[in-house]
Amino acid sequence: MTASFMVVEVVFGFLSGSLALVADAGHMLTDSASIGLALFAIWIAKRPASAERTYGYNRAEILAAAVNALSLWLIAAWIIWEAIHRFISPAEIEGGLVLIVGFIGLLVNLVAAYMLHGASEHSLNVEGALQHVIADLMGSVAVVISAIVIMLTGWTMVDPILSVLIALLILSSSWSLVTSVLQVLVEGTPEHLDLYKLCADMEDVPGVTVIHDVHAWTVTSGYVSLTAHVLADPDHAGDLDDMLRQLRRVANEEHGIAHSTIQLETSVRGCNSEDHHVDHLLERQMARKKRKLAFFGHHH
Repeated sequence: MTASFMVVEVVFGFLSGSLALVADAGHMLTDSASIGLALFAIWIAKRPASAERTYGYNRAEILAAAVNALSLWLIAAWIIWEAIHRFISPAEIEGGLVLIVGFIGLLVNLVAAYMLHGASEHSLNVEGALQHVIADLMGSVAVVISAIVIMLTGWTMVDPILSVLIALLILSSSWSLVTSVLQVLVEGTPEHLDLYKLCADMEDVPGVTVIHDVHAWTVTSGYVSLTAHVLADPDHAGDLDDMLRQLRRVANEEHGIAHSTIQLETSVRGCNSEDHHVDHLLERQMARKKRKLAFFGHHH
């Protein structure tokens, strides 16, 4: 749908002399490519894991989202560059043609955005494709406004002005996608996961002394992995297998961890080289101090 309409915009963009229409056509091209890339990433991510790729091709979706995010910024830069040339050398624009094509493009983008919206909530990959369509939707709105202003006033400078505005909106709207993709690629803690709360809940399991050497990261959208060392009380009378099952249940059911690797220990010998990551203990200690100060302050 977007690829077919792109051809229409290219033809009428050059016939009418509208930069906004040509820029929108260029963005339509990247829309088609981004949706195709998203589909390809979904397909390849379904390939099974192997000894060479123990997570399979799940990261393909994140890489596709990264490519789409980068291409959005490149498009915005190109639009601004072309607009600068239009400020220096204004061009004649046929407002009537631009209005008709721009309005049809607006309808096409509305349908495409509606089709992608549902799946985008669960996938950065599809979110990348949707951001392209939304940016193109804003471009279509700019094309329609530009055409109406030119038809009513003859002021052609509105075309590059609105093009720059749309480029800035593209940069702004794609920022959250860029930061989310980077967070996954650097294997940062998922934004929705409260790591301190996770550690506290795991330490509430009977027989657990402390959680340390904790790592949590996103493999792909909706797939969070966790590794942790659990120091168990050596005098605990309960079954260690049962403790492990409870720890996994807390991670999976209460915090949405899809894959957890938990190492049970009964002493800290041999773990001197680990990054212990026990900041949650300091956080809990600070919270207790605040509660005590608030209690005494209230009674005082």
